[in-house]
Amino acid sequence: MERYYQPAIETASRDQLLAWQNERLVRQVQHVWDHVPYYRKKMEEKGVAPGEIQGVEDLHKLPFLTKDDLREAYTYGLLGMPLKDCTRIQSTSGTTGRRVVAFYTQHDIDLWEDCCARAIVAAGGTDEDVCHVSYGYGLFTGGPGLNGGSHKVGCLTLPLSSGNTDRQLQFMVDLGSTILCCTPSYAAYLAESIHERGLRDQIKLKAGIFGAEAWSEEMRRDIESKLGIKAYDIYGLTETSGPGVAFECSAQAGMHINEDHFIAEIIDPDTSEVLPEGSKGELVFTAITKQAFPLLRYRTRDICVLSRKPCACGRTHIKMSKPMGRSDDMLIVKGVNVFPSQIETVLLEQGYPANYQILVDRVNNSDTLEVMVEMTAENFSDNLGRITRMEQGLVTALKAMLGIYAKVRLVAPKTITRSEGKAVRVIDKRKI
Repeated sequence: MERYYQPAIETASRDQLLAWQNERLVRQVQHVWDHVPYYRKKMEEKGVAPGEIQGVEDLHKLPFLTKDDLREAYTYGLLGMPLKDCTRIQSTSGTTGRRVVAFYTQHDIDLWEDCCARAIVAAGGTDEDVCHVSYGYGLFTGGPGLNGGSHKVGCLTLPLSSGNTDRQLQFMVDLGSTILCCTPSYAAYLAESIHERGLRDQIKLKAGIFGAEAWSEEMRRDIESKLGIKAYDIYGLTETSGPGVAFECSAQAGMHINEDHFIAEIIDPDTSEVLPEGSKGELVFTAITKQAFPLLRYRTRDICVLSRKPCACGRTHIKMSKPMGRSDDMLIVKGVNVFPSQIETVLLEQGYPANYQILVDRVNNSDTLEVMVEMTAENFSDNLGRITRMEQGLVTALKAMLGIYAKVRLVAPKTITRSEGKAVRVIDKRKI
């Protein structure tokens, strides 16, 4: 049960990490050239041959892959192994266009589960813990990834999936769950439900591993306070395996990327130019150990910063910041870039819960921005004058953050539909 725990890898020197990456990248490029005609064609169009890639310093010569490529190559166009050697698929949770389907050999699954196990260990998990997995199972990677990682650690694993909150709380109390794995929005909902039912003293949670959607530091502190836990971020994409590509340690100062499996770059999303460490830009991943779905230079569209500053935990793998938005779903309202995380920050700072929706529309050829915000039971009022003053206060705070006017509409507690998966934060009617 100790295969996952590899302190020598997680604390390896930069030179050792680079040596591993160079060797694995060269091998992976040749593997892709030999077995993935779709990408080989992209390399040929760019005039790049496998022999030109001698290491990480040559990575910039390779062409990018995007989600559009994955949809175009659907279903088997990016498969890197014979189908008989593949043991599983996972798929994105998106609802528009062709789904992205990722393939896995048993080797791929083992390495992915190792990465998830590292995340659980970084959150303080041991074989003495009860790991409560409330991510969705099935095609979504959240449940299977953390489930397998929990097994590698040796935790008692509760594969609850999402939904059926009464059952979630019953098992949480009866079996003494100590680590909760789910989306942050569902963690907030569970916290709310625990307090409503008066179960706070019966909950034994010590840590939470939350990902799959954007969440702010203010939301983290709110969840930590309500559940009495330490909340850890985890990052991943179906395209590159799933959760566990990167994870937070006890320092909570960025997520360590598993560099023995993934090479990270930051690029300018407009020019595609590779940016130096510390620059804010779009995150790009190259998977150097995946067999069945070996993506090279995949553009995640997530905006973040990479840093090699020493970490208090002793891990040496590069860290990525919490994603600051996305280059493709960033809202542009009246010519201004707006990220939902900015709005969430304002709401939580003003004492409102993380239950809100952003509505964007176009009226008379002019963009409109409205934020529907749920009041708490404590600040709920049906006094129109008081509600108006509260709304005006939020309008002012949002204007200071965003630089543009946003209409605010306060609604009664529990008016906005709770999410058991990824929260639907944005409704952009301009696209409908």
